[in-house]
Amino acid sequence: MRRREFITLLGGAAAAWPLAARAQQVDRVRRIGVLVLGDENDPVWKPGVSAFTQALADLGWTDGRNVRMDLRWYGDDINRIRALAQELVGLQPDIIVTASTPATVAVQRETRTIPIVFATVADPVASGIVARLDRLGGNTTGFANWEASLGGRWLELLSEIAPGLKRAAIMFNPDINPVSAYFMPSFETAARSLKVEAITAPVHDDVEIETAIIALGREPGGGLVVTADAFVVAHRVPIILAAARNNVPAVYLLSEAARDGGLLSYGVDQVDNLRRPATYVDRILRGAKPGDLRCSFRPSSRWS
Repeated sequence: MRRREFITLLGGAAAAWPLAARAQQVDRVRRIGVLVLGDENDPVWKPGVSAFTQALADLGWTDGRNVRMDLRWYGDDINRIRALAQELVGLQPDIIVTASTPATVAVQRETRTIPIVFATVADPVASGIVARLDRLGGNTTGFANWEASLGGRWLELLSEIAPGLKRAAIMFNPDINPVSAYFMPSFETAARSLKVEAITAPVHDDVEIETAIIALGREPGGGLVVTADAFVVAHRVPIILAAARNNVPAVYLLSEAARDGGLLSYGVDQVDNLRRPATYVDRILRGAKPGDLRCSFRPSSRWS
């Protein structure tokens, strides 16, 4: 009798142990590192981070309850990214979420084991972030959301709103956004078709912004395409004001630029872009491997 009771008791404990272990695993507070361009007060990136946090909460992960968010902003200073990436990796989080190509590359350099989910990356294959979109392997996956064809589409829109267009410059910070390797081929193809001179306008500060736009406005027929790297986004108001002063029509990637007084925007929905990684974060925290989650390419373009 005692033997049977002992076996029953042992069997019941063995059956209950996996349930207890699973409950303990679910209840453990997970740590999520987030590396975002811009700053915590920027109207472009702050709503996106809020959307990501809300999407996680909708999936059952609430900051301060069962997850802890370690959020780092690098503004438009490319030199801060590596230090912040090292800092986040040093915290040994369960997963790191990155917003931008430079942030993703920086975190990858610091870890090949902590799962990484990226957002707002233009071309993850060309950037060396992943080898293929369908069979990733490794510790990195995420969402690609810019199409190379946007370069040509911006120029087409610019020619429609400025019929006398003769030359157009595409503005970017080369330290953050190597635009010539991604948008320029379609931009130049459209320029040849439209008989418009294609110009690159690399800028690093407000003086270079002003100089480039003044040069475009010296003669009739100048136009401007403004991309969306961290520097250009942070300096969008000086760009908008300089374009207005010099009568230079401009097309912007982000809708926030149009709301700030820019003429026209056509591009990605940054809030939606930053919301999307929550689904992959949820799956990884529940046991999925990053290399098994296909890199998703879902551009979400909109007019303003």
